Amino acid sequence: VQLQASGGGLVQPGGSLRLSCAASGSTIGVNVMGWYRQAPGKQRELVADITRGGSTIYADSAKGRFTISRDNAKNTVALQMNTLKPEDTAVYYCHATRWSAEYWGQGTQVTVSS
Repeated sequence: VQLQASGGGLVQPGGSLRLSCAASGSTIGVNVMGWYRQAPGKQRELVADITRGGSTIYADSAKGRFTISRDNAKNTVALQMNTLKPEDTAVYYCHATRWSAEYWGQGTQVTVSS
């Protein structure tokens, strides 16, 4: 499975960004798709994920501001991020699980700064 992420960038506090990720290759059996992030000097952490059936999990920091969505037919997952804060600044990674294997995208930088 190959994951191609896009949509990062520089945004002012309070602004919005939408991240997208497309899976390709052997996508049959892909169950959970989602987003992690890693800020400088910190460990990678879950932001949100969604199962093929539509069940979602959000980090506490993302609840109420971020929305994850998925298109199973297109093998894509998106993360709509609103009311962004400077502490959301990080490299965001698309993630997928297929059977017992995990796959990661290349990462996209999100910078929230005035």
